[in-house]
Amino acid sequence: MASTRSSFKMTSFDEQRLIQLTRDGDYDAFNRLVVEYQDAVFGVVLRMVRNRATAEDITQDTFISAFRKISSYRGGIFRAWLFRIAKNSSLDHLRKIARRGETSIDEDIVYFSETVKDDSQDPEADALNAELARLIEHCMGGLSDDHRFAMVMIDVEGYQYDEAADAIGVSIGTVKSRLNRARARMRDCVQQDRELLPVSMRLYDKEN
Repeated sequence: MASTRSSFKMTSFDEQRLIQLTRDGDYDAFNRLVVEYQDAVFGVVLRMVRNRATAEDITQDTFISAFRKISSYRGGIFRAWLFRIAKNSSLDHLRKIARRGETSIDEDIVYFSETVKDDSQDPEADALNAELARLIEHCMGGLSDDHRFAMVMIDVEGYQYDEAADAIGVSIGTVKSRLNRARARMRDCVQQDRELLPVSMRLYDKEN
């Protein structure tokens, strides 16, 4: 389909109008959608594949695929539709590297960094927080792909259950179930090195 140009100037972000123009082959309209959502898509993908260069490639591929498939969008949360494309690409990548026995970790990624921040400017506390961040990253990496994606969407990126369910392609109940299991497994995993945890987050055996 030949590219067209928008016939009017938009002073605010008009998602549905941009989607319709994209369906008509308007690259400028689609670029507006890319600018609006590329950071969100990249953030989710990065926390799934844990490699910056790979996340950039998957994010780019996600938008190329979205442009080609825009006619299949049937309403709902458009950002969640993009997340679903990104999720499928991310899982494909993770399955490929699992079959090859490779790893895909970018060490500058810190999961749940906001939960371990310390404003004391204490070098020892900073070192402990870095260790805790690595522990959390390790535990996140041990989750199944489905459980990790649910946790990334809700606990890391802060999206609502309905958007996460739409992105994953399951019911809200299924998302909640996966998230509860992911949280339980994360709790058990991090407790293995509970000396790294803030006191308020430590669990102790009954005899202690």
